Amino acid sequence: MTPLSPTDRAALLGIARASVLAHLGLTATPALPEAGPLAERRGAFVTLRVRGELRGCVGTFQPAGSLARTVAAMAVAAASEDPRFRAVAREEISELGLSVSAMGPIRRLLDRRSVRLGADGLIVKRGWHRGALLPRVAVEHRWDAEAFLRHACLKAGLPARAWEEPETEVEAFEAEEFGEEPAQ
Repeated sequence: MTPLSPTDRAALLGIARASVLAHLGLTATPALPEAGPLAERRGAFVTLRVRGELRGCVGTFQPAGSLARTVAAMAVAAASEDPRFRAVAREEISELGLSVSAMGPIRRLLDRRSVRLGADGLIVKRGWHRGALLPRVAVEHRWDAEAFLRHACLKAGLPARAWEEPETEVEAFEAEEFGEEPAQ
C-alpha cells in the first residue's frame, strides 16, 4: 500500500466532491486517474458533514476497482444511500464538508486490548453480524480501548461485551484519514 501524498489526498477529495455534484446534476462526472496510487485497489469510506453534523458515511473494505473509483462511488452512496439520513439536497452543497478514509490492510486482533486508539479502526464479526468503526471514532468520543470494542460490537448488532467471546472475530485496520471543509 503506497502512502498518499498531499496531491493524491487533494485529488481524492476533489473526486469525492465532484462525484456528489455530478450525482446532483450540477457538474459532469469527474475523470478518474488510471495510474499511480489512486489506481491501486483499496477500500475507502467517505464521510459527509453539514455544519459539523454527520450527514452520511458509507464505505467498503472490498473495493470493486481503484481507490479513485471507490471514493467516487462511496461519495455518491454517502450522499444518497446512507439509510440513517435523507439524501443530500442541492441546497446543502455550500455547507457540505467531506472526509475520505483510505483503508489499509486488515489484520486479526489477537490481543483485543492492544487496539491502538487513533491508529486502529475495528471490525467485529460473528455470524451474519458485522460492524466497523473508523480509527478517528474512538478519539472523537474519547473512548478507551474497551469502550471502542463495546461500541464496535453494538454497531454490529451484538451485545456490548461480545468482543470477549471466542466466537466473535475482532480485526483491526489502519486508514489514512483526511478531509476538507465546505467549498465557499
